[in-house]
Amino acid sequence: MRPKLFPLATAVALFAGAAIAQAAIYAIDPAHTYATFEIGHFGTSTNRGRFDKKEGNIEFDRAGKSGKVSITFETASINTGFPAFTTHLKSADLFNTEKFPTMTFVSDKFVFSGDKLAEVMGSLTLLGKTAPLTLKATNFNCYNNPMLKREVCGGDFEGTLDRTSYDMNYGIDWGFPKNVRVLVQVEAVKQ
Repeated sequence: MRPKLFPLATAVALFAGAAIAQAAIYAIDPAHTYATFEIGHFGTSTNRGRFDKKEGNIEFDRAGKSGKVSITFETASINTGFPAFTTHLKSADLFNTEKFPTMTFVSDKFVFSGDKLAEVMGSLTLLGKTAPLTLKATNFNCYNNPMLKREVCGGDFEGTLDRTSYDMNYGIDWGFPKNVRVLVQVEAVKQ
């Protein structure tokens, strides 16, 4: 009985190794990755901003329908296109960039609908606090980049976070909303 078990165990181990080998590491392409946010302003208009400096990696196994993400954003790279607003966002009232120079999104749960990536469930660490954040895929694709001669995967994702979960309470008493819409456009290059 033992001789029959050994080949079966070996085959299972080889198959498991092959499945693991299908996962690949992709480095975030900062030129094609943007993280922006939108928040209402007294119920009249929408304030927007983005983070210009970011880096990270994605581990993606298309066949196994799994993955991991770790992306870090420099909070001081926030940019609204309006210097006074950008400066206020960097202050201790909001992002407190001097004390908290980075924020990080991490995930180890990719959700698929058939063969398409539907959402990435993870957590965002901001102002020293971590809370769940789910980003729904509105677009996702992998392709062979003719210039880089490598596979690139990416898409458009969106979600909503409650900023009070991070103790970012500025303006709540005046009626500013606590919910912030997050929009992420990401492309990552296979390493």
